Amino acid sequence: MHARVVAAAVAAALGTAVVLLSPTSDARAREVHVPTVIAHRGASAYAPENTLAAIDKAAQLGFSWVENDVQRTRDGELVVLHDESLQRTTNVEDVFPGRAPWKVGDFTADEIARLDAGSWFSPAYAGARVPTLRQYMRRVEQNHEKLLLEIKSPELYPGIERQTLRLLGDEGWLDRRHLGRLIVQSFSADSVRTVHELRPGVVTGYLGTPTVAQLHGFARFTDMVNPSYGSLSPEYVATVHAFEGPHGRPLGLFVWTVDDAATARRVAGYGGDGIISNKPDVVRAALDGD
Repeated sequence: MHARVVAAAVAAALGTAVVLLSPTSDARAREVHVPTVIAHRGASAYAPENTLAAIDKAAQLGFSWVENDVQRTRDGELVVLHDESLQRTTNVEDVFPGRAPWKVGDFTADEIARLDAGSWFSPAYAGARVPTLRQYMRRVEQNHEKLLLEIKSPELYPGIERQTLRLLGDEGWLDRRHLGRLIVQSFSADSVRTVHELRPGVVTGYLGTPTVAQLHGFARFTDMVNPSYGSLSPEYVATVHAFEGPHGRPLGLFVWTVDDAATARRVAGYGGDGIISNKPDVVRAALDGD
């Protein structure tokens, strides 16, 4: 891919800081960080996580960025689900009582499609299903949303990076128009590196807090470092931003998972680029000063 196209995609995905010039500041620039708010597993405080209803709710609340988790079924279908087990967020124990521990990778796509993924959250969502990644991508497109896609437990699913990228390409998400709306992340540095090597134009993120000594190595293959808010400090954020990523831009940083106003304001003051939240409306209100 042409370098300018890649740079434009990275800029679109990471361009969350606004620089304001103050006429009374002796011509010095004053940076005002406006973090992007990302709906974690959709608006998961208000609808069952990682379902189509959750990303619809995020859209209704006015949030363009949603986050999800991708795993693979026994017969090779990519599905959107956080836990390695189906037990917490579906009725799998009732439908398949003899198949504990109910691992995602032990069930076919047709079997998972039979499960109720909404009743555990609220009777109002009874009958919601675990979406396939293809179904999910089409709803994200329909909602004009942007996606922070996590490859979950890649060590359980050899080749899932290539398969995920193939599906994204089939759905049109690797073209110039979409690359600025997509970030692929993982807790596995090897998985992030694989995505970067397979499709260098895709913006990537590493979930975790590499040491300062490790950041130089990570900057070779990831565009973002996305830590837990409990591991964060202003100094660490500044250090991350001081490194240049593989696309020639400063490393970005999204922090997770922040659900209360006080933490949102504190984390925003550190200068990160985004805040991932189950309650994105609470974070937005806090940052708006409401």
